[in-house]
Amino acid sequence: MSDDKDRRKRAGGRAGNKTRAGTATIDQMPWRIPVNPDRPTEPLDMDGVMAIHKGAMRILRDIGIEFLNPEALEIMRKAGCKIEGTNVRMDEDFVMEMVRRAPAQFTITPRNPDREIIVGGNHMVFVNVSSPPNAWDLERGKRSGDFATFQEFIKLTQYFNCIHVAGGYPVEPIDIHPAIRHLDCLQEKLITTDKVVHAYSLGKERVEDVMEMVRLAGGLTHEEFNAKPRMYTNINSVSPLKHDFPMLDGAMRLARRGQPVIVTPFTLAGAMAPVTMSGAVALSLAEGLSAIALLQYINPGCPVAIGTFTSNVDMKSGAPAFGTPEYMRATQMTGQLARMYKLPLRSSGVCAANVPDGQAMWETSNSLWAAVQSQTNFVYHAAGWLEGGLIASPEKFVMDCEVLQMIQRYFETATFATTEEDIAFDAIKEVGPSGHYFGCQHTQDRYTKAFYAPIASDWRNFEAWELDGAVWTPERAHRIYKSILNEFEAPPMDVGHKEALMDFVARRKAEGGAPTDF
Repeated sequence: MSDDKDRRKRAGGRAGNKTRAGTATIDQMPWRIPVNPDRPTEPLDMDGVMAIHKGAMRILRDIGIEFLNPEALEIMRKAGCKIEGTNVRMDEDFVMEMVRRAPAQFTITPRNPDREIIVGGNHMVFVNVSSPPNAWDLERGKRSGDFATFQEFIKLTQYFNCIHVAGGYPVEPIDIHPAIRHLDCLQEKLITTDKVVHAYSLGKERVEDVMEMVRLAGGLTHEEFNAKPRMYTNINSVSPLKHDFPMLDGAMRLARRGQPVIVTPFTLAGAMAPVTMSGAVALSLAEGLSAIALLQYINPGCPVAIGTFTSNVDMKSGAPAFGTPEYMRATQMTGQLARMYKLPLRSSGVCAANVPDGQAMWETSNSLWAAVQSQTNFVYHAAGWLEGGLIASPEKFVMDCEVLQMIQRYFETATFATTEEDIAFDAIKEVGPSGHYFGCQHTQDRYTKAFYAPIASDWRNFEAWELDGAVWTPERAHRIYKSILNEFEAPPMDVGHKEALMDFVARRKAEGGAPTDF
């Protein structure tokens, strides 16, 4: 790899990568797809795993799932499921036959093939915050999302190498009419980033438009687009026990063209799911597996993943809680079932905190480490999430990226290598009982890469920190975020592909975009 290409990859497409005091020019880790070397945490024994599996199968057989989509109902009828109105019941043999068709691992290749991601196995990719209606930062406080703020978050998404996927809208730009919002947002995303992108399953036109925009941005023929995954969607069930019309419609459209679908029930124990974690997980699995069965019947072998968003509510207020011990256990438990089904797993980096404070970071860290422990493959909302998903914060985005980089460093084999040089007997002998290791050759040969180098943390003592202005972490993160915006350069894009994309968007906007009720 050339030095110039290496700099671009390390700096998210921006030229230069020197660390300068008072700027955001950070020496971040290079782009890589992290590989989790650890054994997963498994709170359930095999009897427990099978009890939850059997519970999910019993829900599907005896209670059923509401499919609020006539086309999906007819497909499941042909598949031999029991249909009563919108209720679909299916037996274990059918569900497991469909699940066995799904690949255990797949890749998604965006317009820049160097940004290809692997979903499955021990691989773990991180996705930006997606879908909050509001934004918050230190200067402007809380406010409704707009397109200018959306653009800021897309730049952060591209800049940070530890963010692998430009997922849903990092903040909803309500200043753009819903009929054309997807056109402006995806055009911005496809030009400002070269990473994997996402389509919201919110109606035929939005899904079809996004697939076409991804195809044009990559300069692909229809056959090339259909030949391998190029983008994805995430659908949520309407817990308890429902899949709505637009989500199923979008999922079926992508599945037919071989594009990945992540199925993520949103089950909050005590509100939309049983108050017990095992009951909530069983319900979540039933909802997720029912949609996966539909998609595998439509297109056997199409790429899918199962998601978990099982947490609990505050029983005093009814508010969602995240990063709780229950959330962590539910994620670990779902991971055990996902591995049994040989399905890639999606979880999230979430919190209930309203500002980027201590609560925000311990809840998010709990969520992210639960993802590590569960062997999650696809981590949604990994940077920038606040207020249970109602706020996106650039300061929180930067602070979360610090944690993501630490997780990536934690995965590196250098942190647990045991070669003779790592055991360092000769260095220990040289220093002896009365010396120190700062000056010995073993240290001199390794010190520049020996330890994780932070991007937002301040490791100085109190006096040095105070003399330098006593800047708290959110303030440091704010300075980093603003400097990133000042220095950002979009990644290169083929001129012809860009023009084709912009022409398509202009035409679709002139046609009125997607129908709405507004």
